[in-house]
Amino acid sequence: MNAQEYSAPPAGAYPPVPVAPEEILPEHVKMTLEEFLESDLEQYEYVNGELIPKMPTSLKHSKISVNLILPLGLHVRENQLGDIHVSSAGFRVGERMLIPDIAFVSNSRIPDDMNKAAPIPPDLAVEVVSPTDVLGRIVEKAFAYLAAGTQVVWVVEPKSKTVIVYRSETDIKLLTRNDTLTGEEVVEGFSCPVAELFA
Repeated sequence: MNAQEYSAPPAGAYPPVPVAPEEILPEHVKMTLEEFLESDLEQYEYVNGELIPKMPTSLKHSKISVNLILPLGLHVRENQLGDIHVSSAGFRVGERMLIPDIAFVSNSRIPDDMNKAAPIPPDLAVEVVSPTDVLGRIVEKAFAYLAAGTQVVWVVEPKSKTVIVYRSETDIKLLTRNDTLTGEEVVEGFSCPVAELFA
């Protein structure tokens, strides 16, 4: 068919694509945590009654996540320590529902119902900082994990090529490319040079 043979369909041949008004987009909906848990909304975090969309990440962000999850996941599986989850799994963190980039849950804490978001915080939460992230919000999220019972939070910062290890509000350690990231007693026996995360 050449261009002269093509004729556009008549007006009204296809129904218009519906566009949701701004006021009913999910992030503008106020709901309780219980309502959120019962909803089928995915890829949203729940913080202070509001829905925070989890936006697609950059290729760099994804690569760093993979560089960590591969050795971490292999170690956890080989030693039968528990479960590793990627950035689509939700966890209840106090009165929030958060989606860490990587999470570890030990065998003794794995929820019975795996068809729902976890009703507990992970033992280990990993947040890889994106260019659009606000540092204060990441720190607040790290403290929220710890307050809810998470034992350790790793905040991976691509620009400085560092990992900040949070164990409490007063136990915070900065690891550079010359250091080694370890699971300590949370993911026992795991270690990985920080530099390999950014290779």
